Amino acid sequence: SLPLLQAARKKNSLNLLELSEAELEEQFVRGDGPGGQATNKTNNCVVLKHIPSGIVVKCHQTRSVEKNRKIAREILQEKVDLFYKGEDSDVFKEKKTSEKQKLEKKRRAKENLERKKLFKEMQQLDKE
Repeated sequence: SLPLLQAARKKNSLNLLELSEAELEEQFVRGDGPGGQATNKTNNCVVLKHIPSGIVVKCHQTRSVEKNRKIAREILQEKVDLFYKGEDSDVFKEKKTSEKQKLEKKRRAKENLERKKLFKEMQQLDKE
């Protein structure tokens, strides 16, 4: 089964719960990972916490604080929506449908590979 909060960060979710700024706690910290001086000396990583649910999001995708703030809010909104709505959330439904499509694509690829193997075997038998 899919952990609910891992389904967040899917783009086309329209019917999400609204977040009020009073429910959010925001911090700016130094990011980690590759990037050297640009990462280690600037506080452009955003840590956003939704106080009622306790969900925390850390975003350090760009060097811009404003872009990171916006992305963090989008991710947090999706996670909060998942937290309260569970399997009824649009984000969860989207994730499930994309997983089904992925599995179907894998299954078709496997079938095609089997067909190709059979075809090669038939060609080998015809040559003999």
